[in-house]
Amino acid sequence: MCDEQTIADDERFLANAPPVSRRAFGALSAAASIAACTTGSEAQGLTEADVTITTPDGDCDAFFVHPASGKHPGVIVWPDIMGLRPAFRTMGRRLAAAGYAVLTVNPFYRVQRSPILAEGESFSDPPIRQKLLGLAGALTRETTGGDTLAFIRFLDNQRAVDASKKIGATGYCMGGKMVLWTAATAPDRVGAGASFHGGGLATNTPASPHLLIPEMKASFLIAIAQNDDQSEPDAKNMLRAAFDAAHLSAEIEVYPAQHGWCAIDSRVYDEAQAERAWSRLLALFSTALA
Repeated sequence: MCDEQTIADDERFLANAPPVSRRAFGALSAAASIAACTTGSEAQGLTEADVTITTPDGDCDAFFVHPASGKHPGVIVWPDIMGLRPAFRTMGRRLAAAGYAVLTVNPFYRVQRSPILAEGESFSDPPIRQKLLGLAGALTRETTGGDTLAFIRFLDNQRAVDASKKIGATGYCMGGKMVLWTAATAPDRVGAGASFHGGGLATNTPASPHLLIPEMKASFLIAIAQNDDQSEPDAKNMLRAAFDAAHLSAEIEVYPAQHGWCAIDSRVYDEAQAERAWSRLLALFSTALA
C-alpha cells in the first residue's frame, strides 16, 4: 500500500498549493496548445499512439511516443496521482524528441481507463481526493512488478526500441517509489531511474523502497522538493547510504522548489528548477542508457 507520508505529500501538493503563477500559466498554455493543435510527428518528427498492454491484472492503457525513424532506448514513465493526462503526454513527447521511445502508463488501469479525472474535477473536492488516494493506496511492489515486466516486454517488441540498450524509468510524486520498484523488478534491463519529488522512498518501515537498492543495477537521479525534505529530513541520507553500499551511482539533491514542481500542469510548477531537473535527467540517460 502507499505509505502515509506519500499520501500526505500528495495532499499537500494538490490541496494546499498556491494559485498558478504567471510563469506556470504560460507553461500550461503552451502544453495545451501542443496537445490540442499538433501531433508529435507534425511538431517534432515523432510517431505516437495510444496503446493497450496486457498485464497479469488486465489491459493497461498507455501513451507510446518515439522518434519517427531509428531504434532508441525505451523509457517507462510513472505519472503522479492524477495519472495519464495531456500534461504527461506533452512531457513524453519532449523526452521522445530527445531520442527515446517513451511509454507513459496509466497506473490505475485496474479500476479506470485514463483520464482519471473528468473535466472540472479537482483533487480539492473531498470525494475526488478520496477516490485518488484509494487508487494510489492499492498500488504495491507486487502490482508494480507485474506491470513492469509487461511494459518491458511491450517495449522490447517494438521496432522503435533498441532492445540491446538498457531501459530507463521516471516517476513523479507517487511514481517515485514505483521507479525503485521497477529497477528492483528487472535489474538486468533497467539501467537508469529518476524520481521527481517522490514520496516515501526511504522510511523506517520494513517495506521501505530504499531497502531494495541492493537488488538494483541502475544509476539514479533523485530530485527532492524542499518541503518534502523538511518533512522527511533523513530520507536523503538513507538513500545516499544505501546507494553507496550497493556501489551504484546516484545523484541525490534537494531542489529549492515545492512538491510537484516538475509536472507542467502543477499549481507549483517551477520552470527554472524543472528545467534544471530535466537537464540532469538527460545527462543520466545519455550515459546510463547509451
